[in-house]
Amino acid sequence: MMALAGKRVMVVGLGISGLAAARFLAARGARLVLTDHNEEIDRAKLPAGEVHLGAEKAEWLGGVDLVVTSPGVPRDSVLLAGAASRRVPVIGELELASRFITAPIAAITGTNGKSTVTVMLGDIMKAAGGRTFVGGNLGTPLVDAVGGAFDICVAEVSSFQLETMVDFHPRVGVHLNLTDDHFDRYRGLEDYGAAKARIFENQDAGDFAILNRDDPNVFKLANTVRARVISFGLHKPQDGWAIWPEENALAFDLGGRSGRIGLADFHLGGRHNLADAMAAAASALALAVEPAVIERALAAFKGLPHRIQLVREKDGVRWIDDSKGTNVGAVVEAIDAVPAPIILIAGGHDKGGDYAPLKRPLREKVRLAIFNGEARDAMRAALDGSTEISVVPTLKDAVEAAARAARRGDTVLLSPACSSFDQFRDYAHRGKVFEELVRAL
Repeated sequence: MMALAGKRVMVVGLGISGLAAARFLAARGARLVLTDHNEEIDRAKLPAGEVHLGAEKAEWLGGVDLVVTSPGVPRDSVLLAGAASRRVPVIGELELASRFITAPIAAITGTNGKSTVTVMLGDIMKAAGGRTFVGGNLGTPLVDAVGGAFDICVAEVSSFQLETMVDFHPRVGVHLNLTDDHFDRYRGLEDYGAAKARIFENQDAGDFAILNRDDPNVFKLANTVRARVISFGLHKPQDGWAIWPEENALAFDLGGRSGRIGLADFHLGGRHNLADAMAAAASALALAVEPAVIERALAAFKGLPHRIQLVREKDGVRWIDDSKGTNVGAVVEAIDAVPAPIILIAGGHDKGGDYAPLKRPLREKVRLAIFNGEARDAMRAALDGSTEISVVPTLKDAVEAAARAARRGDTVLLSPACSSFDQFRDYAHRGKVFEELVRAL
């Protein structure tokens, strides 16, 4: 644990994570300097302290002993650069929390599926009888777990959070997959992947690294991590501790421990859900949970909102909300998981990735792609010739266009491949608006 009483601590970014960190710091006697670029923040809702809103100024760092940054703060922030030049330590809320949490941590990262695996593993650990915290990047900041009587903390962690870790040490670290994403922040896949791989940096031989052996960008880490590797994938490997699907079950071999976890009552379809179930099951096995408990928890798991979720079926047309599909890899998974012919609604704020991997799935299963939002013209240019394409300004326009074009037997799939910030607060807001528009048809 670190001493905070009397320290002058700056919190950069006052969103959910930043406010949780600020409240935690204040409760431990820190003198706060609170900053955010948003000048409209309600100061009355902030903990007591010095407040600076608007364009960043390096002079705000005067006398600061520690900076706690929120994940969304840009890497080239004036305050973060200024702290580095002054040799003021910079950590994130994830690192701050980990210095005070005494329970073991299971941390899940990857481009897609993080939230699903986090909740799935949390449900398994609860079913096993453990007092379980579930949160992190998923919604409830990890720092809120400090002081709780938990047996295990299950946390979704993003690459942004891992950038500022120092001593963060999960007992179980999970890396699900790595595809193009956040290239408005990273120089490319190698840079992005390096941030993700930090989840294993402080692990040792007593810990576990859960790796996707079907993703070469992930499984290559098996050669560098110090933790015991448990791999998951669609086929049985020749060696190593592993889990794989076999005859409507998950088979596993962890050296001297092997067995099966039945999937007869697991109701989520698609390869991505099978991969998520393997990752969660492997993590639970690493934490000594019995296979029968894992089987029951998987059978009870219903999936997460806005992730390939049926909104309604009207006049023989299925409307699917996959608003959480904010990158190309997630859209490929969604198209694979739903029946053709598909009318795809995509677009939003461009994140700098390559849309080319969508060409094949569009050719094979999508009869009409409707692009909306800021990225619509870039998407049309990148995917021209793959299928019929229509371009409209807003999500409302896209839903109306899909309703006009849809025929009995079609699936209308909202899977944006983009962030939501051109039109909405976040992916959940976008998904809720989509559901409202669909139900109003």
